[in-house]
Amino acid sequence: MLRIFSPTDKTYTTNGDKVIQPLKATVHKEDNDSYYLDLACGTEYLPWIKSGNIIVADTPQGAQPFRILNPEITHTKITCKCNHCFYDSANYLIADSYVVDSTCNQALDHLNTATEPKSPFKTISDVPTINSFRCVRKSLYEAITTVLERWGGHLVRDGWTIGIRQSIGADNGVVVRYGKNLKSIEASYDWSDVCTKILPEGANGLLLNALDSSQSLYMAASTQYDVPYCKTVQFSQSDIKQEDYKTPDGKHNDEAAYKRACLADLRQQAQKYLDENCVPKVNYKMSADLEKITDIGDTIEVIDERMGLDMMTNVISFEWDCIQQRYTSIEFGTFKQTLSGLMGAVQQTASGAAQAVNSSIVTTVNDRLDESESKITNLVGGSYVIYDGEQILVVDSLPKESAHNVLRINSAGIGFSSSGISGSFTSAWTIDGTLNMQNIDVINLVADLIKGGTLTLGGQDNGNGVMLVKSAAGATLGRMDNGGLTMWATDGSHIVVSAANGLTGYDSANRITYTARNGVFSMRNGYIEEGLAVGGKLKIVPVASGDNNGVAFVALS
Repeated sequence: MLRIFSPTDKTYTTNGDKVIQPLKATVHKEDNDSYYLDLACGTEYLPWIKSGNIIVADTPQGAQPFRILNPEITHTKITCKCNHCFYDSANYLIADSYVVDSTCNQALDHLNTATEPKSPFKTISDVPTINSFRCVRKSLYEAITTVLERWGGHLVRDGWTIGIRQSIGADNGVVVRYGKNLKSIEASYDWSDVCTKILPEGANGLLLNALDSSQSLYMAASTQYDVPYCKTVQFSQSDIKQEDYKTPDGKHNDEAAYKRACLADLRQQAQKYLDENCVPKVNYKMSADLEKITDIGDTIEVIDERMGLDMMTNVISFEWDCIQQRYTSIEFGTFKQTLSGLMGAVQQTASGAAQAVNSSIVTTVNDRLDESESKITNLVGGSYVIYDGEQILVVDSLPKESAHNVLRINSAGIGFSSSGISGSFTSAWTIDGTLNMQNIDVINLVADLIKGGTLTLGGQDNGNGVMLVKSAAGATLGRMDNGGLTMWATDGSHIVVSAANGLTGYDSANRITYTARNGVFSMRNGYIEEGLAVGGKLKIVPVASGDNNGVAFVALS
C-alpha cells in the first residue's frame, strides 16, 4: 500500500489524498548515496501520479516520503522515479555562510538556518570532529555533501530530518550462508589502493635510514603479486614532540632519542598501512532471504564455502520490495564503488595491474566480461556503468538506449554526450592529448601558451572581468578591467586608456603629463622634431639661416 500526499504535506498520519496498489514499488538505498523509489502503477491513478506530489512508502525504516519526478505514461501503466524528500535540499540556497571551528551538529544547524527560502528540514549529528567551512552560493544539498566530506560520518535520511552519524546500523546476529538463505553472490574487486611495498616518510622528511644509512628505505608486505605495488606515503607525527626528549641533565633536546621515537612510530604506521592495503578491497552483491536486516550499516556474517568466504561485514546498499515487504538485493563489503573509483580501476588496468589478480579472480572477471554486452557491472550513485564490448559507458538511465547523458571510454579517449548513445559526442578528451569542449569552467589554469579565438572575462555569473600582465619577477605591467587599460613602466610612470577619459599619461610621481579626450590633446611639456600642422591650413617647421635658428609658418594647400 502506498499513499499519495500533496506537494506541501509534511506529516503523513492519514491515508492522504489516495491509496494506490502499485504494480512495482522498489526502494533503493545506499550509504551516503542514492535513495529513491522505483514505481509502476496502472493508469487509473493518473490524476494523483503527478510531478511534485509525495508518495509515502513503508520501508524497513518506517514510512518514508518520496517526491514524484517526471512520470512516464503509456496506454497501460505509469512509471516514475521518486527521490527521497531529502533531495528537496537542492532547492534551498545558501548565499554566504561561514562555519568556524564547529562540531558537525553545529555546522549542520548553522547551514540549515541560513537558507533562502527557509529550510523545512531538521538536522542532527553526533560526529565530534571540529572543522570549518565557508559556503558561498551553494544549495543546502551541496553544503551537506561538503560537510560529509570534511567531518566524516554516515548520512541519515528520515522523513524531513537530516542526520550525520559516526556509525549506523546494528548487529542482530544475521548469518548469510550459501545453500541456506544465500541464493546468489557476485564479487567486485578494487585494486586502486593496493600497496605491497612502501617508502614511508615521517616528520620533517624523516626516512627509515635516518640513523643508519645501511638500512633500507622500504618496507614490504608478506603478500606480493607478479606486478609490484610500491608507493611513497607521508605519515603525520605531530603527536611526537621534540621537547619531550631531553639529555640526562634535562637542559637540552636529545635529537637522537627524538629521531629513534619517530622512527619507531614511522615503522609502526607503515606496517599498519601495509596490513590494511596489501589486498584488494572487495564488494559482494547478493540475493538472499533475510529477515533481521534493519538498515544500511547493519553487521552480517557471510559464509560461502565455494568461495572460501567467511567474513563479518556491513550492509552498504539494499533494494526493498514494498509490495512483498522483503529485501530483494543486498550489497555488503569493504568499499563502495564510485565514478572516481572506476577511473582508478581503468588506470590500473591500463598499466597492466590486471596481471596481478590471482587465477581465480581472473577467471571470475573473464566470465563476467563474456556475458551479454549490456550487462550492468556496477551502479554508481544515480548513474549506471556498463561494459559494452570494447568500451565502457556511464549512462544516467536504463536501458542504455533511453539515456540522455553519456560518458564513453574507449581506446580513442573519453567522450561526453548530452543527446544519448546515438547522439553527438561534441566534448571529448582524446588519447593524443586533445581536449575538445564546447563549454568549460576552469577555477585555476596555468599555461605557457594559449591560442584561441574569443576570450571572454567576467559576465553575469562572474562579475567584472580582469586581465593582468606580470613580469618575470611578479610585478604588474598591465591591467585591463572595467576602468580601462593601464600599462606601467619600471619607474612607476604609466598610461591609462578608458572610454570615459580617453588617453592619460602619468609620471613616476603620479602627476598627469598629457591627456587626449573629447578631441583635445594637452600636455605639460612638448617637443616637436619635424613639424606641426594646424587645421590642415598651416604648418610650423624649424628653419636655420647662418647662426640664426627659428621657425617658419608655411601655408598648406
